[in-house]
Amino acid sequence: MKRRDWLRAVPALLPLTGLAPAHALSLTETDAAGGVREALTRGAEAAVSLLGRNDGFLGNPKVRIPLPGYLEDAAKLLRTFGQGKRVDSLVTAMNRAAEAAVPQARTLLVTTVKNISVEDALRIVRGGDTAVTEFFERKTRAPLSEQFLPIVTQATEREQLADKYNAVAGKAVGLGLVKKEDATIQQYVTRKALDGLYFVIGEEEKKIRADPIGTGSALLRKVFGG
Repeated sequence: MKRRDWLRAVPALLPLTGLAPAHALSLTETDAAGGVREALTRGAEAAVSLLGRNDGFLGNPKVRIPLPGYLEDAAKLLRTFGQGKRVDSLVTAMNRAAEAAVPQARTLLVTTVKNISVEDALRIVRGGDTAVTEFFERKTRAPLSEQFLPIVTQATEREQLADKYNAVAGKAVGLGLVKKEDATIQQYVTRKALDGLYFVIGEEEKKIRADPIGTGSALLRKVFGG
């Protein structure tokens, strides 16, 4: 085989030999950990900045929190009886609650970034388009739920429709009409707020992986540009 043909064949043969491509061979564990930390930080900061402000949820159709399905059906009936303002007030309160809760995530997200292990970093680099986001969710959803719930509760407790939903939903859970995690408006909003947070982190991660050069970071280009 001619040298030129051999060089062309090397990339195709690498998987058979168990060897990594040149990008992976030149990527150190330190680079991988540093790049993942930077990607995590960018995603977290982007999400908190975008969502943790007025209309961060309410004004963004991608993450805007709708009424729970069970209440949505009742809301249609309420609107026909001139109760639209009460429905709109609850929707606004739900989204404002999420906007108020999200900034509380910054500290835990930053701590999670700092504590990432080399093993986790390497798995993330080799993972799919949302491996960073999935890591964040595994590490932070449970503790953030505990942090968000009191804030969401305070922001929605003055809404009469919320109390009525909670009274009905508590019974509906036993009938399988409402998910257990949505047994109260407060639990539902907390879950949806976290869904929105991880969604935005995921969108930021996809941008980094799709165009690491465009980030302007030499480290991200090295880690995600292979």
